Amino acid sequence: MSFIDFTAGEVLTAAQMDTTFRQTVMRFADASTRDTALTTVLAEGMICYLDDTDEIQKYNGVAWASISNPGDITAVTAGTALTGGGTTGDVTLNVDVANLAGTALTANGAALDVDLAAVHTADFITDATTARTLTATDAGKTILFTSGSATVVTVNASTDFPVGQRVDIVANGAGALTVTASTATVTGAATSTTSGSFTIGAQYSAATLLCVATDTYLLIGNVAVV
Repeated sequence: MSFIDFTAGEVLTAAQMDTTFRQTVMRFADASTRDTALTTVLAEGMICYLDDTDEIQKYNGVAWASISNPGDITAVTAGTALTGGGTTGDVTLNVDVANLAGTALTANGAALDVDLAAVHTADFITDATTARTLTATDAGKTILFTSGSATVVTVNASTDFPVGQRVDIVANGAGALTVTASTATVTGAATSTTSGSFTIGAQYSAATLLCVATDTYLLIGNVAVV
């Protein structure tokens, strides 16, 4: 029955009373009390208020569902190895495989399966050039330098690795491989510099550049001061 508009002097029938009360917001101490009271008269569209949870619920024809207590999430923020998020409407989180290595991902407390083959592919770079300035996208990667000529790898303020991130530098080519600091502090072979250089040992040697503070790095491995 739809909304009833009574007129003066009209007789209120039992059926009208039943229907009218079922269209109101009924108040109960808790869900158990409600279920007992409404067992034989449940109808889709019923609304109730529960004292114990301060909650309004609607019966959808199958079960009671909350239509209050919307929650307290005000934003979804992308953390480590994630991009996306938002503050309103539907939001999407994407896995940033370039920064996924070593990151444990969970959803609702359960571990997420990750295609590690894709991660490892994204983590490995071959560079045949003779000059490369490291950037934030190089964090967490292994770079294989293959040039037969002298090669310079520059670390500066635009490198901008997060603290704790690192890059592995491999001298795979026959050319000498040098790591140069410029507007960033690099410490290696017992020397700290913001403008000096380090050589990585003979062909097939390697070093790891580790960010220990903002624009501050340790160069670990087979290195020597130029």
